[in-house]
Amino acid sequence: VGKANTAEVATVFSVFSNPIYFSFVLSPPVSWVRVFSIFPLCSPLRSKRLMKDANVDAVDNAFIERELPMEREYQRVSISGEEKCGVPFSDLVDAAKCVVKALFIREKYMNRSMQNFCKTTTHALLLNVDSVFPPDAPVHPPASETHPYDHMDPKNMPPDTGYGCKMVDGVVHVYTKKTNMDKSTELDLLYPDLKEYIADMNVMMALIINGPVKSFCYRRLQYLSSKFQMHILLNEMKELAAQKKVPHRDFYNIRKVDTHIHASSCMNQKHLLRFIKRAMKKYPEEIVHIEQGRGQTLRDVFESMNLTAFDLSVDTLDVHADRNTFHRFDKFNAKYNPIGESILREIFIKTDNHVEGKYFAHIVKEVMFDLEESKYQNSELRLSIYGRSRDEWDKLAQWAVKHRVYSDNVRWLIQVPRLFDVYHTKKQLANFQEMLENIFMPLFEATIDPGSHPELHLFLDHVVGFDSVDDESKPEHHIFNLDSPLPGNWTEEDNPPYSYYLYYTYANMTALNHLRRRRGFHTFVLRPHCGEAGPIHHLVSGFMLSENISHGLLLRKAPVLQYLYYLAQIGIAMSPLSNNSLFLSYHRNPLPEYLSRGLMVSLSTDDPLQFHFTKEPLMEEYSIAAQVWKLSSCDMCELARNSVLMSGFSHKAKSYWLGPSYSREGPESNDIRRTNVPDIRVAYRSETLTEELHLITHAVRTEELDTIEEEEDTLTMGPLPGRQ
Repeated sequence: VGKANTAEVATVFSVFSNPIYFSFVLSPPVSWVRVFSIFPLCSPLRSKRLMKDANVDAVDNAFIERELPMEREYQRVSISGEEKCGVPFSDLVDAAKCVVKALFIREKYMNRSMQNFCKTTTHALLLNVDSVFPPDAPVHPPASETHPYDHMDPKNMPPDTGYGCKMVDGVVHVYTKKTNMDKSTELDLLYPDLKEYIADMNVMMALIINGPVKSFCYRRLQYLSSKFQMHILLNEMKELAAQKKVPHRDFYNIRKVDTHIHASSCMNQKHLLRFIKRAMKKYPEEIVHIEQGRGQTLRDVFESMNLTAFDLSVDTLDVHADRNTFHRFDKFNAKYNPIGESILREIFIKTDNHVEGKYFAHIVKEVMFDLEESKYQNSELRLSIYGRSRDEWDKLAQWAVKHRVYSDNVRWLIQVPRLFDVYHTKKQLANFQEMLENIFMPLFEATIDPGSHPELHLFLDHVVGFDSVDDESKPEHHIFNLDSPLPGNWTEEDNPPYSYYLYYTYANMTALNHLRRRRGFHTFVLRPHCGEAGPIHHLVSGFMLSENISHGLLLRKAPVLQYLYYLAQIGIAMSPLSNNSLFLSYHRNPLPEYLSRGLMVSLSTDDPLQFHFTKEPLMEEYSIAAQVWKLSSCDMCELARNSVLMSGFSHKAKSYWLGPSYSREGPESNDIRRTNVPDIRVAYRSETLTEELHLITHAVRTEELDTIEEEEDTLTMGPLPGRQ
């Protein structure tokens, strides 16, 4: 090779005993590109796994004693040479320092709030990580023998700790004594520091508009896309062959989780129509609404609209989004009102009404029954807490417990609409702190003394986290900085900005998680709507404070953030059909691009009532994505596996669905007999992420992380502490 004419491209075949290397030598100083494939017949690398499942269906018995080899051998594309990333080493070091600094910021906030941070990234940053590998688990989790809401006996509730709590500057503080709530009795629950958050926010804002860093991240993302295309070119047939070897398992019978769906629109339009007709025939004389002090029956309500059950159709219901909702969030919100009547929304899809949410509970339970029938589909439904009054939590919990709204296939997230300005204008709230107290104080009280809120204590066992919702495209008149009013002083007509809502949600959730961990209760995560529209800094707040986000469309315009979301493997629940009706046409959706680059993306439905036609909206979402973007079976199974990984279902459930070693790293975490994702694909994703992390951490080495100096005329979120 050394004697070859470097002006020409020389192809060298180096033949060893078993492996075959194909090397394409390009003229210096261009990096070498090596594509190699290893085919040892009796290599020690080719290990065999045997997994015996104890409690499985008769359907699964066919593959109980069958051995499936771990597919480690596939064709890899590697880059050799001194400057692997195509930029001068000094530029690489500067960009790598910024990227590593950002990852440390996220790790700090995730660790404090007891949310998950990617293990591979943790190892690359040389941080300690606890690994717990569970024992083997059968394919199907055992069904609940008793209903979880049957255990409401106050004698069985955990005891009262006697703690007291009050809100200080927008964050709930907990004290060991109710009578003496001051610094001397305060529990140390790692309360977040507002000044530190503002400083970190400024660092992040400066970082994402730094020119050299943007160029570096853009080039890395382009490289990741190209590398995946090469991987598919070389290994697609092998991945397909690996899937064909798996008995019984295919895309239809792997676990999928709808990671972003709202309970009030979880049914399709035909389902809601049939339910309304059935209710009109079954309960025509039931009083469902109070109008001017007089009770109205269901018959009265429809007669006032000049409608009968026979007149109703999907078209008169008019709940489906159409071309008129594009960039019109106000018109989209109006679609939640069947027949354009808010009274029908209140009667049929609200938990707090004159019939105590009976109809809504019935229709949600029908959706749950459909999920249980499908067996392999699961949902994380959003229920709303508005923060207008202190008893909202108790009413919601009583609705769930009274009507026994529960399924093993469903977990709840609590969405908080960002509507303080509306409530303040209506004189329902005096300041923003009052809204925060209404949202969080009942949770602290139920954690301190479960007997004081027995239904809420039971209900919280099935709540996995918090969501923040509203139209992100609404203009924000305020920038969150150290001069911003504290929540107790926020009495302005303007709505607080997105980052203000998110920070105070995160801060209270962090304190609550530490308190719940002390009591042995499960903790919550933050999974807001983020990056659907609006300014980029929403995604910065999401990166710092959230375990997962929903939408993330604007990452396509922010290469630094997109690269950071990749390195940190932050889950992104994407809903292309929803986006198609509201903000971004389907063919421009970045999901296939995100998937090829290795971001942790999953498919979700958002609002089946507005966007879907079939009884299985999640399958409809997968079907359309597969057709439009020509996704392979492996791609779809990878999306499904991602949806389980980023979901809030328990560690135990995930061990059943993905395999007992799912929390490990690399192909060892995958059980193709449960996920139908080839080990080749999982190995490729793991190796590529590890290489990217090695590239930046190796460049930084042991040098101190320098403070990022902001350039002149750059956008910041306010001055750093101590800096004029």
